Amino acid sequence: MSGIAEFAAVTIDCPEPPALAAFYAALTGGEITYDTPEAAAVKLPSGLDVYFQGAPGHRAPTWPEGDRPQQFHLDLYVDDLDKAEAGVAELGGSRLEFQPGGDRWRVLADPAGHPFCVCLRS
Repeated sequence: MSGIAEFAAVTIDCPEPPALAAFYAALTGGEITYDTPEAAAVKLPSGLDVYFQGAPGHRAPTWPEGDRPQQFHLDLYVDDLDKAEAGVAELGGSRLEFQPGGDRWRVLADPAGHPFCVCLRS
């Protein structure tokens, strides 16, 4: 190992960890590996982990501007933007109004309101 640390996971604050873990597991084909009311985890097919941490009083970011700015976002590869957007909607996510990606990517939101991008696989 040449660095100081090894990447372990991304942790996302949210109001309901089990619900958000279920959303991302279904979206990515991942597996829920931990599930309590306070925290949950999904192992992605790539082997990386995404953790979900309960945050009482959580309020979704206002994007692209506002009093609660986006602090991070996930980028996910897809083969078809329209199909991905429809699938996200079926899982309880949504399309955000501002779309800077043209025909290359779409900005969507998970059920807790976190923005993420679905990007065409090159």
